[in-house]
Amino acid sequence: MSSTRNKLPIFLLFCVALLDLIGFGIVIPILPFLSPTLGATKFDIALIIVVYAVCSGAMSPFWGRLSDRWGRKRTLMLCLLGAAVSYIALAFAHALWMIFAARAFAGLMAGNLPVAAAMMADLTSIENRASAMGKLGAAFGLGLVIGPFLGGLLSGDTGSFVLPCLVAAAMSLLALGAAGLFLEETVSEQAQAQAEHRRRSEPYRFGSSIVFLRRTQNLRFVSQFTTHSAVISSITYLLPIWTADSLGYTPKEVGMVLGIQGLIMAIIQGGLIGRLIDRFGEIPLMRIALLALVIGLSLAVVASSPVAIPLAFFIAMTGANFCFPILNSLASKRADAKHRGQMMGATGSASAWGRVVGPLVVGFTVTHYGYPAAWAVLVVASLYYVHWAYRVAQVDSESLRVNNV
Repeated sequence: MSSTRNKLPIFLLFCVALLDLIGFGIVIPILPFLSPTLGATKFDIALIIVVYAVCSGAMSPFWGRLSDRWGRKRTLMLCLLGAAVSYIALAFAHALWMIFAARAFAGLMAGNLPVAAAMMADLTSIENRASAMGKLGAAFGLGLVIGPFLGGLLSGDTGSFVLPCLVAAAMSLLALGAAGLFLEETVSEQAQAQAEHRRRSEPYRFGSSIVFLRRTQNLRFVSQFTTHSAVISSITYLLPIWTADSLGYTPKEVGMVLGIQGLIMAIIQGGLIGRLIDRFGEIPLMRIALLALVIGLSLAVVASSPVAIPLAFFIAMTGANFCFPILNSLASKRADAKHRGQMMGATGSASAWGRVVGPLVVGFTVTHYGYPAAWAVLVVASLYYVHWAYRVAQVDSESLRVNNV
Protein backbone atom coordinates (compact mmCIF):
# COMPACT_ATOMS: atom_id res chain seq x y z
CA MET A 1 0.00 0.00 0.00
CA SER A 2 1.43 3.33 -1.03
CA SER A 3 1.84 5.66 1.90
CA THR A 4 2.18 8.65 -0.47
CA ARG A 5 -1.11 7.84 -2.21
CA ASN A 6 -2.93 7.69 1.14
CA LYS A 7 -1.55 10.86 2.69
CA LEU A 8 -4.48 13.00 1.51
CA PRO A 9 -7.24 10.57 2.66
CA ILE A 10 -5.48 10.23 6.03
CA PHE A 11 -5.28 14.01 6.37
CA LEU A 12 -8.97 14.39 5.44
CA LEU A 13 -9.97 11.74 7.97
CA PHE A 14 -7.87 13.56 10.57
CA CYS A 15 -9.73 16.82 9.81
CA VAL A 16 -13.16 15.19 10.05
CA ALA A 17 -12.23 13.56 13.36
CA LEU A 18 -10.84 16.86 14.65
CA LEU A 19 -14.05 18.77 13.90
CA ASP A 20 -16.11 16.12 15.66
CA LEU A 21 -13.78 15.94 18.66
CA ILE A 22 -13.81 19.71 19.13
CA GLY A 23 -17.54 19.37 19.66
CA PHE A 24 -16.97 16.46 22.03
CA GLY A 25 -14.35 18.47 23.92
CA ILE A 26 -16.64 21.47 24.35
CA VAL A 27 -19.04 19.59 26.65
CA ILE A 28 -16.39 17.85 28.79
CA PRO A 29 -15.62 20.72 31.19
CA ILE A 30 -19.22 21.95 31.42
CA LEU A 31 -21.13 18.73 32.20
CA PRO A 32 -19.92 18.48 35.82
CA PHE A 33 -21.07 22.10 36.34
CA LEU A 34 -24.27 21.93 34.28
CA SER A 35 -25.74 18.97 36.14
CA PRO A 36 -25.59 20.42 39.70
CA THR A 37 -27.64 23.41 38.50
CA LEU A 38 -30.45 20.89 37.97
CA GLY A 39 -29.99 19.19 41.35
CA ALA A 40 -27.35 16.55 40.57
CA THR A 41 -24.98 15.20 43.23
CA LYS A 42 -21.38 14.07 42.63
CA PHE A 43 -22.63 10.52 42.19
CA ASP A 44 -25.29 11.71 39.73
CA ILE A 45 -22.48 13.20 37.63
CA ALA A 46 -20.81 9.80 37.60
CA LEU A 47 -24.13 8.22 36.57
CA ILE A 48 -24.45 10.64 33.65
CA ILE A 49 -21.03 9.49 32.44
CA VAL A 50 -22.08 5.88 32.98
CA VAL A 51 -25.34 6.24 31.00
CA TYR A 52 -23.38 7.45 28.00
CA ALA A 53 -20.86 4.64 28.40
CA VAL A 54 -23.48 1.88 28.79
CA CYS A 55 -25.25 2.94 25.61
CA SER A 56 -21.95 3.32 23.78
CA GLY A 57 -20.73 -0.06 24.96
CA ALA A 58 -23.92 -1.76 23.82
CA MET A 59 -23.81 -0.17 20.36
CA SER A 60 -20.10 0.00 19.46
CA PRO A 61 -19.95 -3.60 18.15
CA PHE A 62 -23.04 -2.88 16.04
CA TRP A 63 -21.44 0.20 14.46
CA GLY A 64 -18.24 -1.71 13.73
CA ARG A 65 -20.09 -4.57 12.04
CA LEU A 66 -22.32 -2.12 10.18
CA SER A 67 -19.27 -0.33 8.78
CA ASP A 68 -17.97 -3.67 7.45
CA ARG A 69 -21.11 -4.30 5.40
CA TRP A 70 -22.58 -0.81 4.84
CA GLY A 71 -19.33 1.10 4.41
CA ARG A 72 -17.23 3.20 6.78
CA LYS A 73 -18.22 6.56 5.29
CA ARG A 74 -21.99 6.21 5.58
CA THR A 75 -21.73 4.73 9.06
CA LEU A 76 -19.47 7.56 10.21
CA MET A 77 -21.85 10.18 8.78
CA LEU A 78 -24.84 8.64 10.56
CA CYS A 79 -22.96 8.70 13.87
CA LEU A 80 -21.96 12.35 13.36
CA LEU A 81 -25.59 13.29 12.73
CA GLY A 82 -26.58 11.53 15.95
CA ALA A 83 -23.92 13.44 17.87
CA ALA A 84 -25.26 16.77 16.60
CA VAL A 85 -28.82 15.88 17.65
CA SER A 86 -27.62 14.87 21.12
CA TYR A 87 -25.83 18.20 21.67
CA ILE A 88 -28.95 20.13 20.64
CA ALA A 89 -31.00 18.11 23.12
CA LEU A 90 -28.42 18.83 25.82
CA ALA A 91 -28.51 22.56 25.05
CA PHE A 92 -32.21 22.78 25.87
CA ALA A 93 -32.28 20.38 28.81
CA HIS A 94 -34.10 21.98 31.74
CA ALA A 95 -34.46 18.91 33.97
CA LEU A 96 -31.98 16.31 35.16
CA TRP A 97 -33.74 13.48 33.30
CA MET A 98 -33.27 15.39 30.04
CA ILE A 99 -29.51 15.41 30.55
CA PHE A 100 -29.60 11.67 31.11
CA ALA A 101 -31.71 11.21 27.97
CA ALA A 102 -29.44 13.39 25.84
CA ARG A 103 -26.31 11.60 26.98
CA ALA A 104 -27.95 8.19 26.50
CA PHE A 105 -28.80 9.06 22.89
CA ALA A 106 -25.26 10.38 22.38
CA GLY A 107 -23.93 7.03 23.60
CA LEU A 108 -26.19 5.07 21.27
CA MET A 109 -24.80 7.03 18.31
CA ALA A 110 -21.15 7.01 19.49
CA GLY A 111 -19.67 4.81 16.77
CA ASN A 112 -17.61 7.55 15.15
CA LEU A 113 -14.25 6.85 16.78
CA PRO A 114 -14.22 3.05 16.28
CA VAL A 115 -15.34 3.51 12.67
CA ALA A 116 -12.72 6.22 12.09
CA ALA A 117 -10.08 3.90 13.57
CA ALA A 118 -11.16 1.11 11.22
CA MET A 119 -11.04 3.52 8.28
CA MET A 120 -7.55 4.65 9.30
CA ALA A 121 -6.45 1.02 9.45
CA ASP A 122 -7.87 0.48 5.94
CA LEU A 123 -5.69 3.30 4.66
CA THR A 124 -2.38 2.23 6.19
CA SER A 125 0.12 -0.59 6.07
CA ILE A 126 0.94 -2.63 9.16
CA GLU A 127 4.33 -0.90 9.47
CA ASN A 128 2.76 2.57 9.57
CA ARG A 129 -0.30 1.63 11.60
CA ALA A 130 0.78 2.95 15.03
CA SER A 131 1.88 6.28 13.57
CA ALA A 132 -1.44 6.61 11.71
CA MET A 133 -3.42 5.77 14.84
CA GLY A 134 -1.35 8.44 16.54
CA LYS A 135 -2.82 10.95 14.09
CA LEU A 136 -6.30 10.06 15.31
CA GLY A 137 -4.93 10.49 18.82
CA ALA A 138 -3.57 13.88 17.77
CA ALA A 139 -7.05 14.84 16.54
CA PHE A 140 -8.38 13.83 19.94
CA GLY A 141 -5.64 15.87 21.61
CA LEU A 142 -6.31 18.97 19.52
CA GLY A 143 -10.02 18.50 20.14
CA LEU A 144 -9.20 18.59 23.84
CA VAL A 145 -7.18 21.77 23.30
CA ILE A 146 -9.78 23.70 21.32
CA GLY A 147 -12.96 22.11 22.66
CA PRO A 148 -12.58 22.60 26.43
CA PHE A 149 -11.18 26.09 25.86
CA LEU A 150 -14.24 26.97 23.77
CA GLY A 151 -16.55 25.30 26.28
CA GLY A 152 -15.13 27.29 29.18
CA LEU A 153 -15.02 30.52 27.15
CA LEU A 154 -18.56 30.20 25.78
CA SER A 155 -20.06 29.30 29.17
CA GLY A 156 -18.39 32.39 30.66
CA ASP A 157 -18.54 33.45 34.26
CA THR A 158 -22.35 33.26 34.28
CA GLY A 159 -22.31 29.52 33.56
CA SER A 160 -24.61 29.62 30.50
CA PHE A 161 -24.46 26.20 28.84
CA VAL A 162 -26.85 26.64 25.88
CA LEU A 163 -24.31 28.30 23.58
CA PRO A 164 -21.47 25.76 24.19
CA CYS A 165 -23.81 22.86 23.40
CA LEU A 166 -25.11 24.50 20.24
CA VAL A 167 -21.56 25.19 19.08
CA ALA A 168 -20.73 21.53 19.77
CA ALA A 169 -23.68 20.53 17.56
CA ALA A 170 -22.43 22.87 14.85
CA MET A 171 -18.98 21.24 14.95
CA SER A 172 -20.50 17.78 14.49
CA LEU A 173 -22.55 19.07 11.55
CA LEU A 174 -19.40 20.57 10.02
CA ALA A 175 -17.69 17.20 10.42
CA LEU A 176 -20.71 15.53 8.80
CA GLY A 177 -20.51 17.89 5.81
CA ALA A 178 -16.76 17.41 5.48
CA ALA A 179 -17.12 13.62 5.58
CA GLY A 180 -19.81 13.71 2.92
CA LEU A 181 -17.82 15.98 0.61
CA PHE A 182 -14.26 14.79 1.02
CA LEU A 183 -13.98 11.27 2.42
CA GLU A 184 -14.01 8.28 0.10
CA GLU A 185 -15.25 4.82 1.03
CA THR A 186 -12.45 2.46 2.10
CA VAL A 187 -14.42 -0.81 2.02
CA SER A 188 -15.02 -2.18 -1.47
CA GLU A 189 -18.51 -3.15 -2.62
CA GLN A 190 -17.35 -6.77 -2.83
CA ALA A 191 -16.13 -6.69 0.77
CA GLN A 192 -19.40 -5.10 1.88
CA ALA A 193 -21.36 -7.85 0.12
CA GLN A 194 -19.25 -10.53 1.81
CA ALA A 195 -19.83 -8.88 5.19
CA GLU A 196 -23.56 -8.80 4.52
CA HIS A 197 -23.48 -12.51 3.68
CA ARG A 198 -21.68 -13.20 6.97
CA ARG A 199 -24.27 -11.14 8.82
CA ARG A 200 -27.10 -13.25 7.42
CA SER A 201 -25.37 -16.48 8.30
CA GLU A 202 -24.24 -15.18 11.71
CA PRO A 203 -26.81 -12.58 12.81
CA TYR A 204 -25.70 -10.04 15.41
CA ARG A 205 -26.77 -10.74 18.95
CA PHE A 206 -25.80 -9.32 22.31
CA GLY A 207 -22.61 -10.96 23.48
CA SER A 208 -21.42 -11.89 19.98
CA SER A 209 -18.33 -9.72 20.46
CA ILE A 210 -17.25 -11.95 23.37
CA VAL A 211 -17.64 -15.01 21.14
CA PHE A 212 -15.63 -13.31 18.40
CA LEU A 213 -12.85 -12.30 20.79
CA ARG A 214 -12.61 -15.76 22.31
CA ARG A 215 -12.51 -17.38 18.89
CA THR A 216 -9.70 -15.07 17.77
CA GLN A 217 -7.83 -15.31 21.12
CA ASN A 218 -8.17 -11.57 21.71
CA LEU A 219 -10.29 -11.45 24.86
CA ARG A 220 -7.39 -10.86 27.28
CA PHE A 221 -5.85 -8.28 24.98
CA VAL A 222 -9.09 -6.32 24.51
CA SER A 223 -9.62 -6.24 28.29
CA GLN A 224 -6.78 -3.70 28.34
CA PHE A 225 -9.06 -1.25 26.53
CA THR A 226 -11.50 -1.63 29.42
CA THR A 227 -8.78 -0.99 32.00
CA HIS A 228 -7.34 1.94 30.06
CA SER A 229 -10.74 3.55 29.59
CA ALA A 230 -11.81 2.94 33.21
CA VAL A 231 -8.73 4.77 34.48
CA ILE A 232 -8.85 7.66 32.00
CA SER A 233 -12.60 8.27 32.28
CA SER A 234 -12.25 8.27 36.06
CA ILE A 235 -9.47 10.85 35.89
CA THR A 236 -11.62 13.02 33.60
CA TYR A 237 -14.58 12.65 35.96
CA LEU A 238 -12.53 13.48 39.07
CA LEU A 239 -10.57 16.45 37.70
CA PRO A 240 -13.40 19.05 37.53
CA ILE A 241 -14.94 18.23 40.91
CA TRP A 242 -11.52 17.74 42.56
CA THR A 243 -10.17 21.08 41.36
CA ALA A 244 -13.48 22.84 42.08
CA ASP A 245 -13.53 21.59 45.68
CA SER A 246 -9.78 21.92 46.33
CA LEU A 247 -8.82 24.98 44.28
CA GLY A 248 -12.12 26.72 43.49
CA TYR A 249 -11.86 26.09 39.74
CA THR A 250 -14.73 27.08 37.40
CA PRO A 251 -15.46 25.60 33.93
CA LYS A 252 -13.05 28.15 32.47
CA GLU A 253 -10.07 26.99 34.58
CA VAL A 254 -10.95 23.31 34.04
CA GLY A 255 -11.12 23.97 30.31
CA MET A 256 -7.66 25.55 30.40
CA VAL A 257 -6.17 22.56 32.23
CA LEU A 258 -7.76 20.14 29.76
CA GLY A 259 -6.59 22.35 26.91
CA ILE A 260 -2.97 22.23 28.05
CA GLN A 261 -3.19 18.46 28.38
CA GLY A 262 -4.79 18.25 24.96
CA LEU A 263 -1.87 20.18 23.48
CA ILE A 264 0.57 17.74 25.10
CA MET A 265 -1.51 14.88 23.71
CA ALA A 266 -1.50 16.37 20.21
CA ILE A 267 2.29 16.74 20.26
CA ILE A 268 2.77 13.18 21.50
CA GLN A 269 0.36 11.49 19.14
CA GLY A 270 0.79 13.78 16.16
CA GLY A 271 4.43 12.94 15.47
CA LEU A 272 6.50 12.20 18.55
CA ILE A 273 5.05 8.75 19.16
CA GLY A 274 5.95 7.51 15.68
CA ARG A 275 9.61 8.41 16.14
CA LEU A 276 9.73 6.90 19.63
CA ILE A 277 8.12 3.67 18.40
CA ASP A 278 10.71 3.44 15.65
CA ARG A 279 13.42 3.73 18.27
CA PHE A 280 12.04 1.68 21.17
CA GLY A 281 9.21 -0.45 19.76
CA GLU A 282 5.50 -0.39 20.65
CA ILE A 283 5.40 -2.53 23.77
CA PRO A 284 8.60 -1.18 25.41
CA LEU A 285 7.29 2.37 24.91
CA MET A 286 3.97 1.40 26.44
CA ARG A 287 5.74 -0.01 29.49
CA ILE A 288 7.54 3.29 30.09
CA ALA A 289 4.32 5.25 29.60
CA LEU A 290 2.44 3.10 32.10
CA LEU A 291 5.05 3.83 34.76
CA ALA A 292 4.35 7.54 34.24
CA LEU A 293 0.63 6.84 34.61
CA VAL A 294 1.17 5.07 37.95
CA ILE A 295 3.49 7.84 39.20
CA GLY A 296 0.93 10.54 38.33
CA LEU A 297 -1.93 8.68 40.01
CA SER A 298 0.19 8.03 43.10
CA LEU A 299 1.02 11.73 43.33
CA ALA A 300 -2.71 12.54 43.10
CA VAL A 301 -3.35 10.48 46.24
CA VAL A 302 -1.34 12.96 48.33
CA ALA A 303 -1.60 16.15 46.21
CA SER A 304 -3.23 19.19 47.81
CA SER A 305 -1.43 22.28 46.51
CA PRO A 306 -2.22 24.40 43.41
CA VAL A 307 0.97 23.03 41.82
CA ALA A 308 0.79 19.36 42.82
CA ILE A 309 -2.84 18.83 41.78
CA PRO A 310 -2.50 19.80 38.09
CA LEU A 311 1.01 18.27 37.98
CA ALA A 312 -0.36 14.88 39.05
CA PHE A 313 -3.02 15.14 36.35
CA PHE A 314 -0.50 16.07 33.63
CA ILE A 315 1.91 13.24 34.51
CA ALA A 316 -0.82 10.59 34.62
CA MET A 317 -2.54 11.70 31.42
CA THR A 318 0.72 12.13 29.51
CA GLY A 319 1.62 8.54 30.27
CA ALA A 320 -1.85 7.39 29.20
CA ASN A 321 -1.65 9.38 25.96
CA PHE A 322 1.17 7.17 24.70
CA CYS A 323 -0.80 3.98 25.32
CA PHE A 324 -4.03 4.37 23.39
CA PRO A 325 -2.65 4.64 19.83
CA ILE A 326 -0.39 1.67 20.55
CA LEU A 327 -3.39 -0.37 21.72
CA ASN A 328 -5.31 0.63 18.58
CA SER A 329 -2.37 -0.30 16.39
CA LEU A 330 -2.03 -3.70 18.04
CA ALA A 331 -5.78 -4.29 17.71
CA SER A 332 -5.81 -3.53 14.00
CA LYS A 333 -3.01 -6.07 13.46
CA ARG A 334 -4.82 -8.81 15.35
CA ALA A 335 -7.74 -9.11 12.91
CA ASP A 336 -7.75 -9.52 9.14
CA ALA A 337 -9.23 -6.83 6.91
CA LYS A 338 -12.69 -8.37 6.56
CA HIS A 339 -13.17 -8.37 10.35
CA ARG A 340 -11.42 -5.07 11.07
CA GLY A 341 -14.60 -3.12 11.71
CA GLN A 342 -15.84 -5.84 14.05
CA MET A 343 -12.53 -5.83 15.91
CA MET A 344 -12.45 -2.05 16.31
CA GLY A 345 -16.11 -2.12 17.34
CA ALA A 346 -15.22 -4.69 20.01
CA THR A 347 -12.42 -2.48 21.32
CA GLY A 348 -14.80 0.49 21.31
CA SER A 349 -17.29 -1.53 23.31
CA ALA A 350 -14.60 -2.65 25.75
CA SER A 351 -13.56 0.99 26.20
CA ALA A 352 -17.15 2.01 26.78
CA TRP A 353 -17.64 -0.59 29.51
CA GLY A 354 -14.51 0.77 31.14
CA ARG A 355 -16.24 4.16 31.19
CA VAL A 356 -19.08 2.44 33.06
CA VAL A 357 -17.04 0.65 35.69
CA GLY A 358 -14.48 3.40 36.35
CA PRO A 359 -16.76 6.36 37.16
CA LEU A 360 -19.20 4.14 39.09
CA VAL A 361 -16.51 2.76 41.39
CA VAL A 362 -14.68 6.05 41.73
CA GLY A 363 -17.93 8.01 42.12
CA PHE A 364 -18.98 5.76 45.00
CA THR A 365 -15.51 5.97 46.55
CA VAL A 366 -15.17 9.74 46.38
CA THR A 367 -18.71 10.22 47.76
CA HIS A 368 -18.11 8.02 50.80
CA TYR A 369 -14.34 8.09 51.38
CA GLY A 370 -12.94 11.21 49.72
CA TYR A 371 -10.52 12.05 46.94
CA PRO A 372 -7.35 10.29 48.21
CA ALA A 373 -9.20 6.96 48.36
CA ALA A 374 -10.62 7.49 44.87
CA TRP A 375 -7.15 8.11 43.42
CA ALA A 376 -5.81 5.07 45.30
CA VAL A 377 -8.43 2.90 43.58
CA LEU A 378 -7.08 4.08 40.23
CA VAL A 379 -3.52 3.25 41.28
CA VAL A 380 -4.60 -0.32 41.99
CA ALA A 381 -6.47 -0.59 38.67
CA SER A 382 -3.49 0.69 36.71
CA LEU A 383 -1.26 -2.00 38.24
CA TYR A 384 -3.24 -4.65 36.31
CA TYR A 385 -2.46 -2.71 33.14
CA VAL A 386 1.22 -2.62 34.11
CA HIS A 387 1.21 -6.37 34.82
CA TRP A 388 -0.16 -7.09 31.36
CA ALA A 389 2.37 -4.83 29.64
CA TYR A 390 5.37 -6.28 31.48
CA ARG A 391 4.39 -9.94 31.82
CA VAL A 392 1.94 -10.80 29.04
CA ALA A 393 1.99 -8.36 26.13
CA GLN A 394 5.23 -9.37 24.40
CA VAL A 395 4.52 -13.11 24.54
CA ASP A 396 0.92 -12.53 23.47
CA SER A 397 1.98 -10.36 20.54
CA GLU A 398 4.58 -12.84 19.29
CA SER A 399 2.22 -15.82 19.51
CA LEU A 400 -0.57 -14.09 17.61
CA ARG A 401 0.49 -11.58 14.98
CA VAL A 402 -2.67 -11.61 12.87
CA ASN A 403 -5.82 -13.66 13.28
CA ASN A 404 -7.35 -15.05 10.12
CA VAL A 405 -10.85 -16.09 10.99
